[in-house]
Amino acid sequence: MTPWKRLLDLTGALLVLALLWPVILTVAAVILWRDGRPVLHISERMRAPGRAFRLIKFRTMQPSAGDRGVSGGDKAGRITRTGALLRRYRLDELPQVWNVLRGDMSLVGPRPPLRQYVEAFPDIYGAVLACRPGLTGLASLEFHAREEALLYPCRSPEETEHVYVHRCIPAKARLDMIYCRRRSLALDLTLLGRTFLRLLPRRGP
Repeated sequence: MTPWKRLLDLTGALLVLALLWPVILTVAAVILWRDGRPVLHISERMRAPGRAFRLIKFRTMQPSAGDRGVSGGDKAGRITRTGALLRRYRLDELPQVWNVLRGDMSLVGPRPPLRQYVEAFPDIYGAVLACRPGLTGLASLEFHAREEALLYPCRSPEETEHVYVHRCIPAKARLDMIYCRRRSLALDLTLLGRTFLRLLPRRGP
């Protein structure tokens, strides 16, 4: 990671905390009041092949001891009413500023994958994770809606896994590797700006 990118990460994460700490505390209080404990969902993700970290999010689903893999339509019934609202505006990801401050993640980069996919596709993720994982990125912006559309109709863990492995991973990896080849301060600022605009309420249908 270059010094300018680390400086951008620290500046951006501290700015988010300074501006949005009331939102973070309010979200935590609402989850505790409406859905109970735990408030946070902590899961293992990969920073690089062989290097894991604990990713922190606000909990949006009812806990399940056997939960594994990505979320598809088979898990839709576990999403809480609070969680659905948080996911809509990506507020569930606010605690990840702590991961950015720790250096586990960057503001911009590939989304951090689960260990099972990194181990199953070492060539793909060896290239993708040449860049530090990020809160947002090219693949997040370009493919997120498409990924949700592909996974939502899935009605079993097996179907979700098949669709994710064969249709989502290759498409996201291509976009992530484009970012890794072209990454620059200007590109990071552009992607952060696009992310901010996407979170703003939209008018009209």
